Amino acid sequence: MPTLFHGRRAVSIENEALRVTVLEEGGHIAEVLHKKSGVSPLWVPHWSSIEPSQFTAVTHPEFGEGADGRLLAGIMGHNLCLDIFGGPSDAEFAAGLTAHGEASLAEYAIEARPGELLMQARLPMAALDVHRTLTLRGNVVHIQERVHNLAACDRPVGWTQHVTLAPPFLRHGETEFRTSATRSKVFESQFGPSDYLSAGSIFDWPNAPAIDGSAVDLRVYSTRASSSAYTAHLNDPSRPTAFFVAFTRACGLAFGYQWKAADFPWLGIWEENRSRAQSPWNRQAVTRGMEFGVSPFPETRRQMIDRGSMFGVPTYRWIPAHTTVSVDYLIAASEATSIPEPADLFRS
Repeated sequence: MPTLFHGRRAVSIENEALRVTVLEEGGHIAEVLHKKSGVSPLWVPHWSSIEPSQFTAVTHPEFGEGADGRLLAGIMGHNLCLDIFGGPSDAEFAAGLTAHGEASLAEYAIEARPGELLMQARLPMAALDVHRTLTLRGNVVHIQERVHNLAACDRPVGWTQHVTLAPPFLRHGETEFRTSATRSKVFESQFGPSDYLSAGSIFDWPNAPAIDGSAVDLRVYSTRASSSAYTAHLNDPSRPTAFFVAFTRACGLAFGYQWKAADFPWLGIWEENRSRAQSPWNRQAVTRGMEFGVSPFPETRRQMIDRGSMFGVPTYRWIPAHTTVSVDYLIAASEATSIPEPADLFRS
């Protein structure tokens, strides 16, 4: 049903276990509320959110004049990065493209049915149509996502599900994570003002090399007062499905996503923990992004294509001319007293 969510136009569906809320502008999955615990693990920024169509650098200077200003004005929860994952080039920005592409800003036509949401948007600059169907079954949300290439040219694209977790679910030193990650790499240059991992280091999940020579266990959220980091992880290619599961004992809640490894071979873990001083961050955000997609790192289109592959796996995906590509994935939120096995969490 149509509703307002933190002042934003939205549509919700619910059953006895969950309520799922999607924003009309940007199409963000803003809420997956587990009713018994009263907790949605997804990030709602501490700043006032506006519709992306309302943003200008003059009227809303708090979001900045850069390529991410319009995105930050409306970001929430789980946003779709398409057809880039990262920033635009200078020429693309001058032409109107913003960080993570049009899908996170577009206005979606949303139809609510009992237990189901149908979403559709056109991305004119990218020449893509996006369709999503969200279906509630018990404690699990089933999502089918279809992207149609309107152009007469094959298209190399970035395509990432930018899932961001935050308090009250995300807790320093308490929230535990399990994933299907294997070979991993730290972001190759400075990522943020409070980086603590060794830039460009290659490692095996979960022990990331720190700047001071120690190993950091990424299975538990940071205890640092201020930190920033990004690591890229190859999902286990021997398994047909990939996943992440997060668990916070104080909430009695487990939350996670499951997808086909062939669709989204990469998982990026983004940490912004009270490090960014500029507005609108103001050193207040506590987040962890669990971002699964076709690319390991947020970077420009040219950088993505020039990289080509990492660990022998492609770092972007092709959508052929006049062709539709479909993916399916699951979201689950369930009462738990310990971190569950994926097979248990994602059972409808």
